[in-house]
Amino acid sequence: MTDFPPTPPPAAVDVVLPCLDEAAALPWVLERMPDGYRAVVVDNGSTDGSAELARSLGALVVAEPRRGFGAACHAGLLAATAEYVCFCDCDASLDPADLPALVSAVRAGTADLVLGRRRPTGRGAWPVHARLANAELARRLRARTGADLHDLGPMRAARRDRLLDLGLGDRRSGYPLEMVLSGAAAGMRIAEQDVGYRPRAGRSKVTGTLRGTRQAIHDMRAILAARPATLLVIAKSPQPGRVKTRLTPVCTPEQAARLAEAALVDTLTTLSRVPAGRRILVLDGPPGRWLPPGWEVVPQCGGGLDARLAAALASASEGPGGPPALLVGMDTPHLQARTLAEALSRAGRIGTDAWFGHAADGGFWVFGLARPNPELARRLLLGVPMSSPSTGAALRDRLAAAGLRVATLPTLNDVDTVTDAAEVAALAPGSRFASTWRTVTGAAAAREAQARATAQGAAG
Repeated sequence: MTDFPPTPPPAAVDVVLPCLDEAAALPWVLERMPDGYRAVVVDNGSTDGSAELARSLGALVVAEPRRGFGAACHAGLLAATAEYVCFCDCDASLDPADLPALVSAVRAGTADLVLGRRRPTGRGAWPVHARLANAELARRLRARTGADLHDLGPMRAARRDRLLDLGLGDRRSGYPLEMVLSGAAAGMRIAEQDVGYRPRAGRSKVTGTLRGTRQAIHDMRAILAARPATLLVIAKSPQPGRVKTRLTPVCTPEQAARLAEAALVDTLTTLSRVPAGRRILVLDGPPGRWLPPGWEVVPQCGGGLDARLAAALASASEGPGGPPALLVGMDTPHLQARTLAEALSRAGRIGTDAWFGHAADGGFWVFGLARPNPELARRLLLGVPMSSPSTGAALRDRLAAAGLRVATLPTLNDVDTVTDAAEVAALAPGSRFASTWRTVTGAAAAREAQARATAQGAAG
């Protein structure tokens, strides 16, 4: 009988270590890993045996053939499975023993993203030119985010799901900066924790060469120049008799309104996790206590749905050079934040003029413009037949006729019928909508049972 080694318990924290020819530093870095912290070494094309050495020392090794600091970091994030994820350089300049202090702030709920503020512990750890450049970048980050940041340090900690929801797209030197800017735009609370900073082993692949320095400056300038998008949701106030009338008579008008409110709140909550400059609810009717914080409310204009959609997009226009605008319907409780975040990231915008997502019933659930303006919004939307199986195709034809390059997002179900509601609840079982659906169907079953009992009693 063969004895197999016991399966190690799942790690409490995964530590992503981007690695390119770091064999000299790896043993020290890995031996300093705290208990319960799993090293995820992402080999980015090493030729010095780093991958084999890391594997022999017990690390999980992930190969990322695309060269780039961001590519390695994101590959590690995708490979991680723990609730909490940290990032740390693999060159022995940072001590993994400092990581628990960062994670503790996230666990305690006092911050969502914690960066290690580097404090040099030896001469030559932080060259003057690099320190000055970092100070200027930190100043600009404070102005942009409002967070009290003094260092764009590579050591950081956050919940894995929050980072994935940011949809980070940079795969080179701009990744750390994009994480901070996108995190702030998604409402993440960002904090710093002092960590020691030692002279690194070997030469930096980013700032240690002229080419690397130029590339880092180019990448960071591009990230800073990309303004976060404006997100809009168009909806009716969830009042009985005005919303989800096709769910009756299976549901009462009050139950249909509760389902509409749950779908709307789920949609708004999801979009609150997407990096955005503004979030606008274009509402027909009064807002209620269900409205999450951080949302502006503007009334819908008059006219048909095509005119109201065009006016909503036009209201988000800030002129040439303004941010993209994306309009989402209220019936997307199964939408994942990262679906939109990835599409709206700086990388996702390249070569894109518009975003479009079909609804399963032939309509569309999302429509956006990279350069919104009132005239274009009216030209694309006015006269499109709404609430028909051909709505989505008609709008798509207009986008093609206008010569716009369209990024297609996944097809999603609308919640119009009882069948739709059951399918969406199954797709998002942990959502508020699914919980409300279970309550509503349970009440409906109880009513039917009572009706049968009453009928049987009358017959007897």
